[in-house]
Amino acid sequence: LFGCLGVFIGYENNIALIPIAAITSLALGGDLMLAAGISVGAVTVGFGLSPVNPYTVGTGHTLAEMPMFSGWLVRSILCFTALTFLAFCNVRYFKRIIKSPEKSLSLGIDTDGFKLSKPLSEYRLSVNNWLVMLVFVDGMVTMLYGVFTWGWYINEISAIFLMISIGAGIVSGQSGRTISETALKSVSVVAPGAFMVGFATSIKVAMEMGNISDTIAFNLSEGLKALPLYGSALAMSGSQCVMNFFIPSGSGQALATLPIMIPLGDVLGLTRQTTILAFQIGDGVTNLFNPTLGGLIAMLAMCRIPFDRWLKFILPIVGVILVMSWITLMIAVAIKWGPI
Repeated sequence: LFGCLGVFIGYENNIALIPIAAITSLALGGDLMLAAGISVGAVTVGFGLSPVNPYTVGTGHTLAEMPMFSGWLVRSILCFTALTFLAFCNVRYFKRIIKSPEKSLSLGIDTDGFKLSKPLSEYRLSVNNWLVMLVFVDGMVTMLYGVFTWGWYINEISAIFLMISIGAGIVSGQSGRTISETALKSVSVVAPGAFMVGFATSIKVAMEMGNISDTIAFNLSEGLKALPLYGSALAMSGSQCVMNFFIPSGSGQALATLPIMIPLGDVLGLTRQTTILAFQIGDGVTNLFNPTLGGLIAMLAMCRIPFDRWLKFILPIVGVILVMSWITLMIAVAIKWGPI
C-alpha cells in the first residue's frame, strides 16, 4: 500500500500518513522501526523507482526529448522487485523481534500516542468510528483528485489534512477545546522533525547558492569519459548517488546533471533511456539514507526513529536494492534499451 502511494502519489505528499503505519505496527506486536520500514521504506522505494515519477523520469524524458514515461515495463519490474525485497526484509525483522524483543532497533523510543488503549480484538466499530472513517476517506479522495487534477502540493495537502482532523473531531463528538489540545499535542510530537527538515534544506540551499552543485556535477561527468561502456553506465549511476546528497530534489538534480549526462551518454554509446535509468537509480535508491532529504527526515520523525538507527536497519537493504538496480542497468546497456 505505502509502496503504491510512493509510486503514484509522490513523496512528501505521504508524510501525514506515516503515523498510521506506527499505530498498526504496534497493534500487531511490531515496533516503530517496523513501522518505518513498512511506510518510510516503501514510500521511498516506490517513489524513487517509480516508472511514472514526474520529477525524475518525467523531467529526464523531457530533457532527452523522449516519449513521456516510455520504458515503463522495465522500470515497473525493477520497482516491484525492490518493493518485494523490502517487504521480505520487513517480515523477517518482524519475526525476529517477535521471537527476541531485545533485538528491536527501537528499544527505548517513546511510543506514547501510538499505542492502542486496549487489545485489538476488543475493538468494535461504532457509528462515530464509521463517521470518522468516512471523513478520512472523503478527505483522501479529495486530496488525490486535487493532486492529479489541479496539481496540489504541500500547502493544499496540509490544508486537507487539517480539515480532516477537525472534521474527525467534530463527528466523533469531541469539544472544540479537546480538538485544539489534541492538535497542539500532535504538533509538539512532530516539531523536532520540522527543525530537521529546515536544517536539511539549509544544506541544499547553501550548495545551490554557492554553485557548488554545478561544479561537482561537471567534475564527476569529466571522470566518466575514459571508462568502458558498462563501467561508464555504473559510474554514471554512482555519480548520481553522490550528487543526490548535494541536490536532494529529483527534478533539481535532473536539471543540473542530465544536460551534461545525456550528451555524454550519446558519445559513450549509451541510449538515452539507459542514461535516465542510471540517473533514476542513483537518485532514487540513495533517498533511503540521504540526510539532506527533508521528506525522509520528516517521515522518520513521524515514526520517532533516530537517523543512526534507521541507517542500521536500511543500509543492508539499500545494498541489495542497488545491486538489483545495477544488474538491471547492465541488462539495459546490453540490449541497447530504447526507444533512443
